[in-house]
Amino acid sequence: MEIGREIRRLRTGRGLTQEALAAALNVSPQSVSKWECGSSMPDVQMLPEIAVYFGVTIDQLFAMTPEQQMERIENRIYSSGKLSEAEERQIEQQMYAFAEDPKYEGQAKTLLTKLYNHQAEQYRLLATACGKEAVEKSGGDRDAVSELANAWGSYIPDWNVRNHHALIEWFSDYCRSNPQNRAALMWLMDNLIDDRRLSEAREWLEKLAVIDNTFRTVMYRYLIALAEGDSGEAEKRLGELEKMEDREWSRALTLGDIYTQRQEYDKAVEWYRRGQEMQPSPKYVDSAVSIAHICEIRGDKAGAIEAYREALRLLKEDWGLISGDECEEVERAIKKLQG
Repeated sequence: MEIGREIRRLRTGRGLTQEALAAALNVSPQSVSKWECGSSMPDVQMLPEIAVYFGVTIDQLFAMTPEQQMERIENRIYSSGKLSEAEERQIEQQMYAFAEDPKYEGQAKTLLTKLYNHQAEQYRLLATACGKEAVEKSGGDRDAVSELANAWGSYIPDWNVRNHHALIEWFSDYCRSNPQNRAALMWLMDNLIDDRRLSEAREWLEKLAVIDNTFRTVMYRYLIALAEGDSGEAEKRLGELEKMEDREWSRALTLGDIYTQRQEYDKAVEWYRRGQEMQPSPKYVDSAVSIAHICEIRGDKAGAIEAYREALRLLKEDWGLISGDECEEVERAIKKLQG
């Protein structure tokens, strides 16, 4: 057993006898001997105590590689609601330790970002639930209404609050140094278009066109024309987007999003379904959830429930998920519609 070999390595590394370790853990020397030779392993309740004694994580006791440990932690983050403060601190310490090795620094910092985003989203959910009660119990107090809207991610009319100038400045600097990074270029253009900085968006689009020959370049030409109010150019680009021959499922979902925003819901549902069919397994649930939202907007409860159930099926059959945040969110939506 890996854990037995790791206990032996840690013990001998400290110059301890089996008897000394047994005394420290309040077990018999025979128990330690059995762990190390692989004929038995410590009781699961002892693992934290052993880890604390040697100053390592439980994962390290099982001799998991850093990649395996980070994969397990990521699965843990997304398999439940808000993590406890103690668990959050433990993950932080482990990731900062990994980040000291240049080989793992990027992956560790990415996982820390996922941790903080997950915790922030959980607090948003708590704030939304609390905010609803605050509005109701305070008789619609203005401050309570404002806080609920903020918690729920409401549109904010104040330009000084909702503009993206700091994000744009950072991504602009990054993209100048990394002009081949398509993902960063797209995030930059998304925010430039949202801020109506369209001349800058056009300049960056030409840089994207150099490295990208997919539907994405056409999509941004459509979005810029739409933001400029050039309906003729926008329709031309939309037609071009529809007629492309590629089999990229993301294009179908993009068209679904476009037609949803145009309130052409039948076309939107058609493209969402087409995108889901085109996806390889494991399929994402975005199409099914988008269809459910459209059905809710139209007052079609039965259609929404059917779409949410399709999302649950994908989570279970394609991703092997039967519990956790994603499943619970969909189940709550179904219960609300049924209620």
